[in-house]
Amino acid sequence: MIVPKYYEDLKVLHKNTLPNRAYYIPASKRMDNLVEQREASDRYILLSGQWKFRYFDSIYEAKEEFFREGFALDDFYTVPVPGVWQNYGYDRHQYTNTRYPFPMDPPYVPHENPCGEYVRSFVYHRDEKAPKAFLNFEGVDSCFYVWVNGKFAGYSQVSHSTSEFDVTDILREGENVLAVLVLKWCDGSYLEDQDKFRMSGIFRDVYLLRRPENSIFDYFVKAQPTEDYKKGNVEIAFTYQGQAVETKGQLFDKEGQLVAKGQDDNGKMSFRVEDVKLWSAEDPYLYTLVLETENEVITDHVGIREIHVKDGVLYINGVNVKFHGTNRHDSDPVTGFAISREQIMKDLRVMKEHNINAIRTSHYPNAPAFYQLYDRLGFYVIDEADNESHGTADVYREDSDWKSRSKLWNEAIADNPAFTQATVDRTKRCVERDKNRPSVVIWSMGNECAYGCTFEEALKWTKEFDPTRLTHYESALYVSDKRKYDFSNIDLFSRMYPSLEEIHDYFKEDGSKPFVMCEFCHAMGNGPGDLEDYFGVIEQYEGACGGFIWEWCDHAIFLGKTIQGKKMYAYGGDHEEYPHDGNFCMDGLVYPDRTPHTGLMEFKNVYRPARVMAFDQEKKEMVLKNHMDFLNLKDYLTVGYEILCDGVVTGKGIVEDPALLDIPAHGQKAVPVDFRIPQEGKCFLKVSYYQKEETEILPAGFPLGFEEIALTGEERENQKVRKLFARQADRAEFQIEEDDAVLVVSTPEFSYTYDKLTGLFTKMVYQNQAFIERPVEFNIWRAPTDNDRVIKEVWRQAKYDRIVTRAYESEVKAGEREVKIETSLSVSAVYIQRILNIKACWTIYSDGTVDADLKVEKDPIFPFLPRFGLRLYLPKSMAKVTYCGIGPVESYIDKKYAGYHGVFEADVKEMHEDYIRPQENGSHHDCDYVTVRSDKAALTVAGEETFAFNASVYTQEELTKKAHNYELEESPYTVLCVDYRQSGIGSNSCGPKLIEKYRLDEKEFTFKVRFVLGS
Repeated sequence: MIVPKYYEDLKVLHKNTLPNRAYYIPASKRMDNLVEQREASDRYILLSGQWKFRYFDSIYEAKEEFFREGFALDDFYTVPVPGVWQNYGYDRHQYTNTRYPFPMDPPYVPHENPCGEYVRSFVYHRDEKAPKAFLNFEGVDSCFYVWVNGKFAGYSQVSHSTSEFDVTDILREGENVLAVLVLKWCDGSYLEDQDKFRMSGIFRDVYLLRRPENSIFDYFVKAQPTEDYKKGNVEIAFTYQGQAVETKGQLFDKEGQLVAKGQDDNGKMSFRVEDVKLWSAEDPYLYTLVLETENEVITDHVGIREIHVKDGVLYINGVNVKFHGTNRHDSDPVTGFAISREQIMKDLRVMKEHNINAIRTSHYPNAPAFYQLYDRLGFYVIDEADNESHGTADVYREDSDWKSRSKLWNEAIADNPAFTQATVDRTKRCVERDKNRPSVVIWSMGNECAYGCTFEEALKWTKEFDPTRLTHYESALYVSDKRKYDFSNIDLFSRMYPSLEEIHDYFKEDGSKPFVMCEFCHAMGNGPGDLEDYFGVIEQYEGACGGFIWEWCDHAIFLGKTIQGKKMYAYGGDHEEYPHDGNFCMDGLVYPDRTPHTGLMEFKNVYRPARVMAFDQEKKEMVLKNHMDFLNLKDYLTVGYEILCDGVVTGKGIVEDPALLDIPAHGQKAVPVDFRIPQEGKCFLKVSYYQKEETEILPAGFPLGFEEIALTGEERENQKVRKLFARQADRAEFQIEEDDAVLVVSTPEFSYTYDKLTGLFTKMVYQNQAFIERPVEFNIWRAPTDNDRVIKEVWRQAKYDRIVTRAYESEVKAGEREVKIETSLSVSAVYIQRILNIKACWTIYSDGTVDADLKVEKDPIFPFLPRFGLRLYLPKSMAKVTYCGIGPVESYIDKKYAGYHGVFEADVKEMHEDYIRPQENGSHHDCDYVTVRSDKAALTVAGEETFAFNASVYTQEELTKKAHNYELEESPYTVLCVDYRQSGIGSNSCGPKLIEKYRLDEKEFTFKVRFVLGS
């Protein structure tokens, strides 16, 4: 073997690495643009770019000392760095959630351990004023050996952290050769079992820093306000490279005015800032810190803020702050783990557009420069150490019960002293590097490892090193019964995916620590569906400090496009890997290309900056609450409003006087609105909020959210629906033909064929146009959403996906203006008893209109229904849809706040929400009517009580059957589902069961709609 086996030695985590330090980029002069343009520094030499690369399936196959000077690189390919070798075409992609991709035998990893050899030539010129040379790797998965000019420079691991080597003595003037050997797995891989695709290589930047012989090596800025929050204290502690050097410090405000200056005193420096401007996510005010030594200048930014807990409540700058956050992985369908500044800015822009104020860096530190963007743009950050040993919970146990297994989870690693050094090292690397970033308000020890001596030591060190921030570790819940554990250094009580009841119980029974949901409302596929409910509970308790949605983006691998131009994405199992966890990685608020899911739109409006808390229609006055934590509404937003009557805007206005919006953070105030309500029609007041002034991210006038208020009155029903139900049919002579199985009702205008064996229409011809191409069906199934992943098995056991309809008797009553068909029937399935008993009354009017009146009784032994309604197969040409209900995006009973009541038009193809794993989508809740038309025919469905509908080019069977959206085949029909209701969406893919009030579980209900056929 060409290298020593450091990669399986828990006592060798690093070789020749410099001590951990804060991230900064030095220069020979003050430079204020180093956040996004660090290449501009004359002391920074970027080594990222095109490298030579060779891959082996096993470290034992890498037999040549490729790092020797003069080694021929004929067998090497050229690849981009940063990058991952799976995207170069080597090895294969693998997605696994919790299970290790190798045998659980720490610290050993398989002999068939893939590796990559990297070689890069570069030119180096010694700077007399900065003769030292420090080589930095910001991210390498999983471990790596480094040589410069054939000489061993060092070894390191911890994939998502910076490793720095002093290579001064092995560099030479002119051309140099850097060689790196990267292994796919090492003993550290047992601590990097995060829920993600497993990728390998040099995935973050590599660079050299030129440094003076004697210089600042590290500094720790503690910038906090005084107790009255009117002044600021900035304290800096230095460590030096070589000998201590005279250090001058200056602090400038945003306008470039000097506000304080000082000089180091025995390695310390302090400033007092009068009339301080505090940093927060809403107002991320940064001061510029300039640290100058004889031959070097370090320019940094300082945010003055504090965070503390008092009486179980979390405060930032003395204010009870709520996190509306997200968990964010480094993930891109093309570049994998390698994320550029442009890519992270795209993420942050979309987050700001959707009212996200916090990020948990799940489950490892991000690239160091990204935190400077979090500082500048305004995000609260839970900075998480690169530590997850989830797979230790998946080992074989005779007792597979989770409660029993969870008590043994910590034995292998978390409570094993052999891993204490590695665990503390990962914490230190995170904390030391990011300690100067004001956006970082909480240190997280890692994710899903259970708890034990390793974390007790990591937490103890963290609180001693940095008492100015809070600590977090959700997996402290999982311990054995063998001893008492020390939880004293954990500041927050953290939970993943708690039910609402669990949150209530915590505050009833304990509440001693702030309650944070480090993961909640699993955003997988069509979801999440219960955001408003969680918002209500967060607001109910001061000690509830919010949560972080799981998660930001769908993880996928881009495979190219179909012949039709559709993007193809792969998830777990698509590369024939074992083990894998399927599409469980497709659980984001945005698609892989960062197109927002409807769930992100839902999140945005639930977390709008203001809410109408009360409304007096007579006074024309609304009580507006400011949900911002620091900003006055008058400084942040403007307010506009519209009156919508039967879905159409009939009036609009704005709150013109800014004084009316003079509402401090968390305050509320009565605000008058001037409007006129039409005498008739279903009316809503829609109140919208807009960005007042342009920011770096958002333009002035950008919509921040809205809400609608139902207006009351005597004639508050949809007038189109009222007229449809009020019109009288003329007398007509009906022709009725009947046998034992079929009933045909005809006039010169239409002919409808009714199946007496099923109680449903098989043909509907109106004015010589066929309106249905297949028999109408009762419908209780939906293509399972990802959030149905648990309940769908119960539904399948109940055979909801295989129902049959049986009619028992039908009675026909003919009148002068209508024909009534009354049928008693049931819905059941093969070898399953009756699920539903239905008394159906169909009324056919002389003008062709048909009323459905369905009285339904459900056997309570059965689980709640996915939906109940009728499915119609319309001609493909009927592809234009107009509806009055909640739109324009899909809406469900528990996922409806991204939309509003209006009249919307769309092509049926446009109504499909194209989830990568096909599933139920595109429904619209609380509708008054829907019309589906072609050039020659139109079908309107209306209800005196609102209903839901879905119009699609795909059947639910097709959506159920296919694994990827690019595999979908269109139906030869336009499929129209008209539903009494659907059950809610929820977040049970990795969360609690669907809330009961959102389940379609009534024992009895009545569904009435009218079908109006026309041209």
